[in-house]
Amino acid sequence: MSLERGRSTGGRRPDRAALVIAAALGIAAGVIAWSTAGSTMGGGYARVGPTTFPYIVAGALFILAIWTAIAAWRGDFPEREPQELGPMAWIVGGLVAQMLLLTTAGFSIATGLLFAATARSFGRGPLWVTVPMGIVLAFGIWLIFAKLLQLSLPAGPLERLI
Repeated sequence: MSLERGRSTGGRRPDRAALVIAAALGIAAGVIAWSTAGSTMGGGYARVGPTTFPYIVAGALFILAIWTAIAAWRGDFPEREPQELGPMAWIVGGLVAQMLLLTTAGFSIATGLLFAATARSFGRGPLWVTVPMGIVLAFGIWLIFAKLLQLSLPAGPLERLI
């Protein structure tokens, strides 16, 4: 197969987003391999030790990086619509709000805001409906994890009522 295949059919250039993904996969593979090589755990006399699986993962990620780069260069990925920044901004804003409020407002309120921002990004419901709904759902999740399973989740003013 020729490298010109993708460009000759539609005159497409290499897919830059896919090339960035290929680079990220390659970097992840390199970080995993480097971290595993620096590990002090040894396998002793066994051929398969605690470093075997991370090397397999790094190798698989490296193969995926090469495969993705070749497909991107050939233009094998389907053309995509341009990304809308509004919905992504709502989700990222919800994540940032959750991370900032998690220790002060608690799990229920912070996760409820993330729920509402995500719902807003998908065009569902007004915020005055989705924020309380998200808080109620997150509070139910907090009750299951904190009270039933005895796991520690950040408690805020709402959780301290119970």
